[in-house]
Amino acid sequence: MRADRLVSLVLLLRQHGRLSAAALARELEVSTRTVLRDIEALSAAGVPVYAERGRHGGFALLPGFRTELTGLNPDEALALLVAGSRRGAQAFGLGSALASAMLKVVDALPESYRDTAAGAAERLLIDPETDLLSRRLVAEEVPDAIAAEVLRAVFAGHKLRIHYAAVDETPKWRTVDPVGLVTIRDRGYLLATRSGEDRTYRLSRVLAAKELPEPAQRPARVDLDRAWRERSTRFRTGGDQVTVLVRMNPARREELLNTALAVLAEEADSDGWLRLEVTFQDSRHAEWALWQLSTSAEALAPQWLRTSLRNRATAIATRYGASYSG
Repeated sequence: MRADRLVSLVLLLRQHGRLSAAALARELEVSTRTVLRDIEALSAAGVPVYAERGRHGGFALLPGFRTELTGLNPDEALALLVAGSRRGAQAFGLGSALASAMLKVVDALPESYRDTAAGAAERLLIDPETDLLSRRLVAEEVPDAIAAEVLRAVFAGHKLRIHYAAVDETPKWRTVDPVGLVTIRDRGYLLATRSGEDRTYRLSRVLAAKELPEPAQRPARVDLDRAWRERSTRFRTGGDQVTVLVRMNPARREELLNTALAVLAEEADSDGWLRLEVTFQDSRHAEWALWQLSTSAEALAPQWLRTSLRNRATAIATRYGASYSG
């Protein structure tokens, strides 16, 4: 909306002092012509914005033009800025709104708090894009138009029509009653009901969405944390899941737990290694997870998994045992 853009333009000038039309256009993701029209609109509305010509010129506000947000102490301001650095908002299509909100928060802070809070926030990094092993943590993209429709239906309590691409299925249209939204590891999920049954949809698999005028059939209040735990439990105990007994080096325990669905039992052997009973989504998931651990783990049961891992190891040994002539 233009009103939001005008506010963001004023706040950018408040924080940076002077910016060229090109710089403002980049920040606001509009054309320079749009920026010039917005500057004219601000001037007509009485906002003291003026142009400075020359090589290092640009647009600026007269000193002292600001508002203050009172009642925030430095720790509260820091908490807001750190929260604004989280990437979960991207999963719901709220990234640009969050950036705009953080800009307003920083500008509205009393001057005595502003520099302290902003400087402290710069020294905290939450959920970087890569881990220590340079593995890229890829956030799933959800088109803004789809995210907006889903959000409107969730907040308004209306039914939602989605074109959904489930795994290994042809995309289908379905009408659901949205309950709430959850984000975990930069993946967004829609919790809903369909014909009275609980359903969970990954937002990145929604190909199209349309808010309907009919009211959703859902309770007036919801405990999303509890609902998510219950659905997670059903997910871990259903489908083609397999249970594996594994003996492993405790140094690799966390690595296994990061891939397994659940740990059913755990005990230490006399030599210090661990013996765990864990579940995986299916046989391929189990074989992949144990293969990643190499000689740091041994699958004790079931026998088909031991056989699969042995056959894979034999094939690798045969491949690399052969002479190579380049």
